[in-house]
Amino acid sequence: MSTTVLVSGASGFIAQHVVKALLDKNYNVVGTVRSAAKGDNLVELFADKKFSYEIVADIGAEGAFDQALKNHPEVTVFLHTASPFHFQVTDIEKELLLPAINGTKNALSSIKKYGPQVTNVVVTSSYAAMFTFSREGDNTLVNSEESWNPVTWEESLANPLIGYCASKAFAEKAAWEFLEKEKPNFKLTTVNPSYVFGPQAFASSIGDLINTSSEILYSFLKLKAGDDVPEHMGKFADVRDVADAHLVAFEKPEAAGQRLLLSSESFVTQSILNILNEEFPSLRGKIPVGAPETVEEQLVSSSKIDNEKTRDLIGKPLIGLRESVVDSIEQILSVKKNLHD
Repeated sequence: MSTTVLVSGASGFIAQHVVKALLDKNYNVVGTVRSAAKGDNLVELFADKKFSYEIVADIGAEGAFDQALKNHPEVTVFLHTASPFHFQVTDIEKELLLPAINGTKNALSSIKKYGPQVTNVVVTSSYAAMFTFSREGDNTLVNSEESWNPVTWEESLANPLIGYCASKAFAEKAAWEFLEKEKPNFKLTTVNPSYVFGPQAFASSIGDLINTSSEILYSFLKLKAGDDVPEHMGKFADVRDVADAHLVAFEKPEAAGQRLLLSSESFVTQSILNILNEEFPSLRGKIPVGAPETVEEQLVSSSKIDNEKTRDLIGKPLIGLRESVVDSIEQILSVKKNLHD
């Protein structure tokens, strides 16, 4: 009999890839979604009898996951991918910090109460829980699986971006604290990706508003040849590697108790512009060229990542920026073309 995995927030960008990877490996999957419409859409997309869904309207509500676990005593692995990720907020504490923290605490409390058979829990955290926001441009800093974002509650209220980063750190800390205090039956692993690029699990998911990380790539297609090049620097991971890491997190015993730092390489805006101009003749002359030769000198001022421990656990090379950008943009362009045909 195959293992049953519960995936919270199953309609999310990363979560859809996780569910796909699980179904491909013959796991039974129960996804939680906010509405029947979202659930029915996923049933149609996955078209697999091994997938079913439960409605959890508000992950921040106490006991949010109680009923889903009561309904599925066969669940032995719980992947908690649900968390708010957007910057259109007016109240940082109410819309970002508390939902992320309470959503994580609620999931773990429900598992302890109603899922004593659950052996492994994986929480989707973020590189934002590991980095120091003000030092991302400091090339003397090396972040690893042991690093923590030192942000305080007060600092987190400064703006939505810092608030989002803080929400990931506070929610992950809450998870490890729960493990320490409550001593549940399950083992915990976190997956901490940097910016996540890559194609959507289903091309039909591409609309005017796609997930926040992919929006960075999408925004390049909206630039005109003469536009100024927006400055951006960050670390990147491909969504397919991030999804695989969620499976490694519970399949490999040595991943228990670990934080998996998913980052393939660093990038600046110019890195992506170069790839687009080199790989997509149809975009040449329509988007900025920028200063192609400046990538290396820009990257020199980026903080570093040492994630050898994670790479060893994953056991295969991580997808590079070029492949990820090409796959993402090819998908977006083909959908746009089909819409206009």
